[in-house]
Amino acid sequence: MKDMLFVAAGGALGTSARYGVQSLLPAAGADFPLGVLLINWLGCLFLGWFFTVTLRSWRIKPRLRLAIGTGFTGGFTTFSTFAVDAVRLSVHDRMLTAVLYLLLSVGGGLFLTWTGIRLGTNMTEAPPKEERL
Repeated sequence: MKDMLFVAAGGALGTSARYGVQSLLPAAGADFPLGVLLINWLGCLFLGWFFTVTLRSWRIKPRLRLAIGTGFTGGFTTFSTFAVDAVRLSVHDRMLTAVLYLLLSVGGGLFLTWTGIRLGTNMTEAPPKEERL
């Protein structure tokens, strides 16, 4: 039950952050859901990095990891809005835009998750020892 409270608290913060970020982003018009794409990309990059550093070297309590990783990031990103936007574009005869949005979302999300994992891995690898002459 406590775990659920941590996820809920993180989710409330993540959802609020998403709303704030979307309100700051310039509207790209009804032709392309740029705000959702950028938010989901940020979430992919962050989650790949966060889980890598917290599982490899950072000492962080499991419930805090749950609140940030599952709650906050899950609330910040939005798969449902991504799906609705893709369908909306396709049913309004914007099939090429819908396909581009799908490719950018999935391909970009996978690439940024991989990038986050690489960044986290690089941060947590032991630096080379200084050579003495």
